[in-house]
Amino acid sequence: MITLIGILFTVAVDRLLVLKVEAERTTMLQIVGALRSAMSIQVAKKISSGSVDQLPGMAGSNPMDWLSEKPENYIGVKDEPDPADIKGYQWYFDSYNNWLVYRVTNSDYFSSPIKGAPRARFRVNLDYTDTNENKEFDPDIDEIHGLTLQSVEPYRWLAEPIKIDDYVITK
Repeated sequence: MITLIGILFTVAVDRLLVLKVEAERTTMLQIVGALRSAMSIQVAKKISSGSVDQLPGMAGSNPMDWLSEKPENYIGVKDEPDPADIKGYQWYFDSYNNWLVYRVTNSDYFSSPIKGAPRARFRVNLDYTDTNENKEFDPDIDEIHGLTLQSVEPYRWLAEPIKIDDYVITK
């Protein structure tokens, strides 16, 4: 009987952890979705007022500024902070790099090529047609489409935790 209770407890704890990770992932994605919606409203305002030429200046902006209410876990603007000093489950804007950063709590279930504290970094970029293919926006040549909120590097949430043994080569 005690063995059965121990097994049920282990399964329940494992399931609760998976739910906690899923809640963190979902919350992060909901905020990213809200930021993209707020950004679209800003772009629409510029287009409707005939101010499309102001969109290039909005690249690198802090998208949290476009929300009517900032998330409770947004801690504000920081100037190139050490991500290890930021608690998990928090957002901040790195004003040095112009990145909006989410500091991940459940690091065993998150994968990213970034070294150090687990995090996802996002940046507001100008969306345009690079007519002369020089990889720079030229206002007299290139056509503006709007703004995008993109991850700086790829990341993914995992269904199973990362295990260090998966990356150790044994002889």
